Amino acid sequence: MSGVRNCTMKTILFSLIAVCFLFGAMNLPAEAAQYNWKMGMPWPVPVQDQFHKQFIELVKEYSKGKIEITYYPDGQLGTHDEIFHSVQDGSVDIGYFAPYVNLVPGGVLNWMPWTVMSWEAAQKAFDRKDGILWEMMEKAYNEVGMTMFYQVSYGPYGLGNNERPLKSPADLKNLKLRVSSSLGLVRMLQNMGKGSGMTLETIPWSDLYDALGKGVVDGCWSMWPSLVELRHSEVLKYYSDLNFAWDMNNVVINKKTWDALPKDLQDAVVKATVETQAKLFANQEKVQKDFIAKLQKMEGFEITFLTDAQREAFRKASNMGPIWEELCKPWLDKNYPGQNMTEKVQKELEKIHQEVLASKK
Repeated sequence: MSGVRNCTMKTILFSLIAVCFLFGAMNLPAEAAQYNWKMGMPWPVPVQDQFHKQFIELVKEYSKGKIEITYYPDGQLGTHDEIFHSVQDGSVDIGYFAPYVNLVPGGVLNWMPWTVMSWEAAQKAFDRKDGILWEMMEKAYNEVGMTMFYQVSYGPYGLGNNERPLKSPADLKNLKLRVSSSLGLVRMLQNMGKGSGMTLETIPWSDLYDALGKGVVDGCWSMWPSLVELRHSEVLKYYSDLNFAWDMNNVVINKKTWDALPKDLQDAVVKATVETQAKLFANQEKVQKDFIAKLQKMEGFEITFLTDAQREAFRKASNMGPIWEELCKPWLDKNYPGQNMTEKVQKELEKIHQEVLASKK
């Protein structure tokens, strides 16, 4: 009987030890992340915010907790340019930027007119695996010490004015349009309005609403979100969806930080970036439809939806060949010597354009 009692006592003792070990394990602190990154957002982006936060959660999940990203929205880490330089020197790891050419010389390709004219074309041109504009912008960011994570778009630009619907280049006659210092778009408008008496005025974006309301200018380029959120539709009568330019911003990481990351963790992050970009594109396309529906209900505001043929007439009048030679060729020749990349990039973009047109038939 004593042997039985001893056996029973041992069983109880081992059970107590097991229970204590289990509860102790449950209360152990989680393993600390191996990589702690800071992500800076220079502007308020309420529509996008949830997706940037989801990206951070996906990175944590796919890296099995080895990468933790702390998000600093609404300019908490500084202005756009300040955060850019912080990512460049590595004091901030990830940033959200518009690739202005004073910061990213190759960013000129991001702003060239008629490169992308639809969400379908944007998905093809900015595809991480084989998109021609992804490849060009990755090279551009590498040049300034960064590498791209994912693209963020607000969609296409059109032309609004207070004189008449714009259905052909001839309708630009005698209009005074506001422009910025985006040289590619300025050159495009100059070509489209050649001989029409159209004039261009440089006015800060922040002053545009008042300038339109007071008649300082007749019109401007704008986009669906700006027509609603910045209330451009209140001071414009007509808007044509030319889709001549595409808004695209970039979420990027310091290149040295990225290159030092093990391959398995790079793969985990890339998986999160691909999912995030797809979700952002799909959401913004939906938001665009909501904006259009709201604008169509406005009294005194008329939208002209151009046919493909009408849009092609504006595109042809833009005469983009010389503009590419002036603005893009110097950078492309420097970074792709002897490869004739100016012609190759335009050819690939034209191929995407024709594929999208064919898919509509």
